[in-house]
Amino acid sequence: MPEEIKRVEKLDEVVISKAIIEGFMKDFLNYLEVDVAIAGAGPAGMIAGYFLAKEGKKVVIFERKLSAGGGMWGGGMMYNKCVFQETSKPILDEIGIRISKYQEGYYTTDSLETVSCLCSSAIKAGAKIFNLISVEDVMIRENRVSGLVLNWSAVSLANLHVDPISARAKYVVDATGHDAEIVRIITRKIGKKLLTSTGELLGEKPMWAEVAENTIVENTKEVYPGLYAAGMAANAVYGGPRMGPIFGGMLLSGQRVARLILDALG
Repeated sequence: MPEEIKRVEKLDEVVISKAIIEGFMKDFLNYLEVDVAIAGAGPAGMIAGYFLAKEGKKVVIFERKLSAGGGMWGGGMMYNKCVFQETSKPILDEIGIRISKYQEGYYTTDSLETVSCLCSSAIKAGAKIFNLISVEDVMIRENRVSGLVLNWSAVSLANLHVDPISARAKYVVDATGHDAEIVRIITRKIGKKLLTSTGELLGEKPMWAEVAENTIVENTKEVYPGLYAAGMAANAVYGGPRMGPIFGGMLLSGQRVARLILDALG
């Protein structure tokens, strides 16, 4: 005998809508004042969120795209494999990502599993990720970044004139990748006042994986009072080269910025 099909209980479309709206608004209101606000849910941003939330800090990550993960989904040129070096392996092990050894010092992972695990681990640790939200400005009080100015990504895509809202944070992380969008806002709004040799962005250099994987960690630091750069944004700010389709430095950068901010928070 075929198994009896269970009928779905009565459903009300308006109740479904209320559940979505009320749930989202409750979360959104709760994360308008945080310890750390991160712009960009790429690998560096999510790892930073994971390690900060793991230590009990209130962390929010704003991602302008529909999906988190940055460019990691596509691996290299849409071959969905990610390469990592030995130094990043402890983070992969902690997150629970399965690793294959390619040869001495080189490890590969499935890119979809990698992003999924990073996202899940950050959220389960306590970090909150809001997608489809863009950062269009910063809040600066007494020469220090004190928050982010937010709008729906669809507003800028549709070129609509809609005023944004603000979120307050003790520290902000620019993890927006090659464009270093938050740092560029600083220089555009207040001039050459970054903590670089010239006071402005030094710009990302051509690809050199061996150098970039080290400088991305070295360049992960405070770039303006209250604002840190992590991931490719760090090399864009301090003039490091891009690293191409190897991602260990991204994870190590996220871990480093979390440690720096934890020290700053005391």
